Amino acid sequence: MTKGCDILILGTGPFAQRIACDLAATATDPTRVVLAGRNTFRLAWILTAARARAEMFSRPVAIEGHEIDLGGGGIAELIASLGASVVVQAASLQPASVISGAGNGWTRLVAEGGLSATAVFQAVLTSRVARALAQVSPQSRLINCCFPDVANGIVAAMGLVVDCGIGNIAILAHAFSGMLEGYPRPRLQMICHYQNIAAWRRGPALRSGPSPRVWLDGAEVDDVYARFAAIQLTPEPVIDISGASGVTLMLAMAHGRDWSGHVPGPMGLPGGYPIVLEGGRIRLDLPEGITRETAIAWNIQFEGQNGLVVAQDGRAHYTGRLYDALKAESPDIAAGFNVADLEQVWQAMSALRDRMLARPA
Repeated sequence: MTKGCDILILGTGPFAQRIACDLAATATDPTRVVLAGRNTFRLAWILTAARARAEMFSRPVAIEGHEIDLGGGGIAELIASLGASVVVQAASLQPASVISGAGNGWTRLVAEGGLSATAVFQAVLTSRVARALAQVSPQSRLINCCFPDVANGIVAAMGLVVDCGIGNIAILAHAFSGMLEGYPRPRLQMICHYQNIAAWRRGPALRSGPSPRVWLDGAEVDDVYARFAAIQLTPEPVIDISGASGVTLMLAMAHGRDWSGHVPGPMGLPGGYPIVLEGGRIRLDLPEGITRETAIAWNIQFEGQNGLVVAQDGRAHYTGRLYDALKAESPDIAAGFNVADLEQVWQAMSALRDRMLARPA
């Protein structure tokens, strides 16, 4: 394997595949991509597919593979050997299928209590990658693809650096922008928490609850549900949008270009925001009249009502229905945790999940 790469993708699941294949089809600058994961068959297939796409679209993309068990160590050594400009963390200890799964106690708890039940599983590998980067490659940028609205806050509270996530807010931002008419299209800016997305998995007549806040050319949309009623998401993860949404950002980071768009968890903040990447630095790009504090408070209210909130002292608190559901299973886990104890909490949560997976819903 050649030393050095522009983009290192960790993971061999569908999300990593979407990213690798879209990088291969869209990059215009010479770009070296390394894909790393433990599933030998999946690794070989993604390399085959991505290389084929680079060839069919005549893109200057070189893609290589590295077999590694990301849960078993060796992350720092891999990162040190590559010196990647951008590290894309797409490996998770919680499969995304839990979103549409059913039939056991764990999937029922997630369905009733919310996705923050999985936050610990989503944050563990990302915290390990962030720690490895701090040790051996602090100049590398880190994009976390795994539940970034909440997991990035856990990682940041540990004193580690995570630039942002992809997906979530970007799903609706791109879907909404894609239906706008006119040229140039109106400029869309949005504040959106992942909990706002579920409504678009249902039909228009069944949508309810708080919607994202959306501005077009600086004017806020009064009725977001009505304005974007034609948008329809699938019940399962919408990887064709979410996985693809970060590709232009990754390429901009790798090649030193400016960029603007929407991302979840920028700089460890809760929820999603419009941002710009300028001179290699990310900053919020909020509509006029909306302060940083207002945007953060709007996003954090959702986890405050139900989910997981990380306080300034590094204590993570479960709230709402999720707290009640966890308390019924394990009062100790429901009591929350200090982010510094994430590894131990992950082990306890794993034992709880194993018990619930074995129990019919």
